[in-house]
Amino acid sequence: MTVRTGETFKAGRAVSDIEAMLAGPVPATGPTADEGEPETGEWSATAGEGFRIVPLWESGDLVGVYEREWEEAEEAAAGHLAELVGELDRRWGAHRAVGMRVPIFRDLAGEPLPPLYRALCDADCRGDLRVWWPVDGRWVAVSLNQCDGDAPMILVAVVADRSIVELDDGE
Repeated sequence: MTVRTGETFKAGRAVSDIEAMLAGPVPATGPTADEGEPETGEWSATAGEGFRIVPLWESGDLVGVYEREWEEAEEAAAGHLAELVGELDRRWGAHRAVGMRVPIFRDLAGEPLPPLYRALCDADCRGDLRVWWPVDGRWVAVSLNQCDGDAPMILVAVVADRSIVELDDGE
């Protein structure tokens, strides 16, 4: 669960959160560390060498949700992503798609990954990325994620001080 559990999606708030990330620090070095709410332990961010990841929105629990109700939840989440991507495209120009197929397969094979991709896989944020660069000299990405069919859908943002590009099979 994230600190966004139970919140209604608002594109304006998500954009403000991303702008705050752009203005904030990104660790230059060091280990990757998750941050959470002290009282609840809910995930609020992950920071590591050159990046910061934060949840922007989390759907309701999907345990016991099937068929049309599940499809509606999936459509709503995809709509939130599309609305946010549309707003960011208007601000920063067209995004570039960066697939997560290679990082996922490398993760499953136990192979090494660059710190950002390792953190995304470890947080079950395996959805393809929509990426903008340069934005105030940094890279920005958003993705929609769901670790399994019963888990909530989570929309996350990434701000990085280094490139967010598609990995090759041999990279």
